[in-house]
Amino acid sequence: MKLKTKKAAAKRFRFSATGKIKFKRVNKRHGLGNKSSARKLKLRPGSYLFDGDMKHIEKCMPYGSV
Repeated sequence: MKLKTKKAAAKRFRFSATGKIKFKRVNKRHGLGNKSSARKLKLRPGSYLFDGDMKHIEKCMPYGSV
C-alpha cells in the first residue's frame, strides 16, 4: 500500500544530498518593519534538524529521502 506525504511537512522541509533535513527559519514573512535588523539578520540562514526531530519528519515524508 502506498503511503501519503504530509503536504504541510513537504512545504517546510527539504532533504539534503547527504540525507539531512533542511529548513528555513520562521518569522521572516510579514511584519518586518517591527523587527530589528539584528533579529532579521539572525533569521536569515537556514539550518538542519536534530536527529530526534528527523525521525518524525521522515515518517511524514516517506518518499523524500529516497
